[in-house]
Amino acid sequence: MESHATPSYRCTTREAAALLGIQPGSVRQLVRRGRLKRSGGTPRNPWYALSDVAALHAERQQPAPPLDAQVSTV
Repeated sequence: MESHATPSYRCTTREAAALLGIQPGSVRQLVRRGRLKRSGGTPRNPWYALSDVAALHAERQQPAPPLDAQVSTV
């Protein structure tokens, strides 16, 4: 019989949400938008690579550049 345990280098939707500080529905939105990729599991119970979740977390923690740095003067 096949085990349904999540491998240690992957996490579930709920675990990814907890690590990112968001709701599970927001994790699914990140997948739909192409910001996070599934790395296994089933359509109802996907897994995500911890390295992908950690990279997204780090990206989300970086402060946005100041508004004046975003506007170019022509």
